[in-house]
Amino acid sequence: MNNTFLFIWGLGTGEIIAIVAILFLLFGATRLPQLAKALGQSKKAFKEGLDEGEKGDDKKLNAGKNSALSGMSDEELFDEARRRAQEVRK
Repeated sequence: MNNTFLFIWGLGTGEIIAIVAILFLLFGATRLPQLAKALGQSKKAFKEGLDEGEKGDDKKLNAGKNSALSGMSDEELFDEARRRAQEVRK
């Protein structure tokens, strides 16, 4: 294992052995593979969610370029916003 990776958090070999021993005592040897698998699946789902979110943001930005409001001046946009706000209040 890369020693630099271990020193990022200031963990030495003894600390890692102690953490693994505590995990064995708490969860047992049969549950640790299940926990590792669940952790890996969660990490994968999180990354997929981030990727979908970035794609969704790109779609929203591109959709905004084609909307009817994109060709309006600032004053026309303010007037349209006021009109829509009045409709919501009614």
